[in-house]
Amino acid sequence: MVAASLHVLSNFRTFRHINTTTPSSSQPKKFGANFIRCERSGENRQVTVKNGNDSLEICRVLNGMWQTSGGWGRIDRDEAVDAMLRYADAGLFTFDMADHYGPAEDLYGIFINRVRRERPPELLEKVRGLTKWVPPPVKMTSSYVRENINISLKRMDVASLDMLQFHWWDYSNPGYLDALKHLTDLKEEGKIKTVALTNFDTERLQIILENEIPVVSNQVQHSIVDMRPQQKMAELCQLTGIKLITYGTVMGGLLSEKFLDTNLAIPFAAPSLNTPSLQKYKRMVDAWGGWSLFQALLKTLNKVASKHGVSISTVAVKYILDQTAVAGSMIGVRLGLSEHIKDANAVFTLVLDDEDVNSIQEVSKKGKDLLKVIGDCGDEYRRA
Repeated sequence: MVAASLHVLSNFRTFRHINTTTPSSSQPKKFGANFIRCERSGENRQVTVKNGNDSLEICRVLNGMWQTSGGWGRIDRDEAVDAMLRYADAGLFTFDMADHYGPAEDLYGIFINRVRRERPPELLEKVRGLTKWVPPPVKMTSSYVRENINISLKRMDVASLDMLQFHWWDYSNPGYLDALKHLTDLKEEGKIKTVALTNFDTERLQIILENEIPVVSNQVQHSIVDMRPQQKMAELCQLTGIKLITYGTVMGGLLSEKFLDTNLAIPFAAPSLNTPSLQKYKRMVDAWGGWSLFQALLKTLNKVASKHGVSISTVAVKYILDQTAVAGSMIGVRLGLSEHIKDANAVFTLVLDDEDVNSIQEVSKKGKDLLKVIGDCGDEYRRA
């Protein structure tokens, strides 16, 4: 089985002409035989991502907490935690955060304690808190990694992190392999249940797998506009069984009725782009094909949404959840400010037929190939 696994990666490397020389003195080990499996249950609401003995069940629609970090409106602690409880009560029980998302980890700690006190054990067993560690590219010693993971454990008030998603800024610094090996050690100690990645490209993902680091997923930007993960990344995912968790899937709210039939070039003719996410994903629209083409996409999505009695954002999320290797997709939550529980839950019963998919693809393919414009997954964070 190990030989077969190595053969699979060898074929991928040959086909893609990827240089997979490990950027460190240590040589890559044989790629392990414990392929990741993705098992779905319920009304396609939950998914279990596995790698060997590591296993984590999450909701396929995740509540993204970047919006707690500032720039989306003032967050009231008590109202935010109340909102988290409403999402969990509605079956949206997976929360995604990071060490640098303002008070996100602290809010989760307050929330999980309220779940322990105020909700039945059945809900507590389902709630998941996924966080990220985004360190500076310094020397990754065991003590440094442990110290930082302990901070998240304390803030989130848990004995073990459900998932630790690791980000690395500078590929020329091979310390990411050291960090991931130390994270794997912490997983073996029980401080982390599953180790994962965020914003890694295909080449580095392959190197990590060849070093037998048991990551279960890679969180990447993925939307109808940004289909980069369905190219190089999806090929490797198909060969190895690794799964994707996606963000930017509703493009900060751009993929919604709010921006349908609007013209940003005319003052006051469109909602203002007044949040970091709207500004970020407007740049993606510009790189992809511009506002006119984006309007054509919104009109197509609106037609599909009206046909099924759902929102544009629900269609946008479902379309990405149906893509190769996608285990879950993120929808950002502005806790205590606005809610989209109904739209999120509608994703689980929506079925897009061939007519829907073909109409969306027809418009999507008119845009530029962002893999050629920007680069592979995560490259937007590493360009000079």
